[in-house]
Amino acid sequence: MAVSPEPLCIEPDWIVHRSHDLLMLDKPAGLLSQPGLGPQQADSLITRVQQRWPQAQLVHRLDRDTSGLVAVALTPALHRALSIAFAERRVQKHYVADVVGVPRVARGEIDWPLAKCQHQPPRYAVDGHRGKPARTAWWLIHASGGGSRLGLQPHTGRSHQLRVHLQALGHPILGDPLYGPPATARRMHLHATALAFDHPLSGEPMRFHSPVPFPCPSDP
Repeated sequence: MAVSPEPLCIEPDWIVHRSHDLLMLDKPAGLLSQPGLGPQQADSLITRVQQRWPQAQLVHRLDRDTSGLVAVALTPALHRALSIAFAERRVQKHYVADVVGVPRVARGEIDWPLAKCQHQPPRYAVDGHRGKPARTAWWLIHASGGGSRLGLQPHTGRSHQLRVHLQALGHPILGDPLYGPPATARRMHLHATALAFDHPLSGEPMRFHSPVPFPCPSDP
């Protein structure tokens, strides 16, 4: 008789916040936010969460190789309201990325439209003809001889936005398997470190932070 495998679970340290209607989770790198196509991509953050909270719904997503904060609604009312808040850009999102090279200025804003590459899925690229508007603010946190740590605030939510914008700027993210140089890191150095919003039903200010899990670039 075949033995059923043990269910995959949410690690306790992934739970940053839990209330009756909201989970804030710290997703590890390498785990999908939601299932992909085929049995090899069935494991995901939301499928694990739904083993314990069957009613749970993702409010937004992170790329598989990005770690950090993900909001999960535990009621339909909060899912609707918080999804609208994300769509209306009433949620502040901050990321940290380690990149190749050192920018010439201490801060800036990238305002380049993005489109999916028709012949290279799932890649995206800056495209002034077919692209959708995409805007990212960035600032320098630390610089070493050959790399930098940047703070990032996306003002839009396009797929791969931060990764493509930084590559196009000339500073690809360390360890990025699609847009970065080869063999620069064991994982992609992109982390969703902060989320802030007012609870759309109660009005309560919600502020969440997740420490960066990879070391800062240092001088040789």
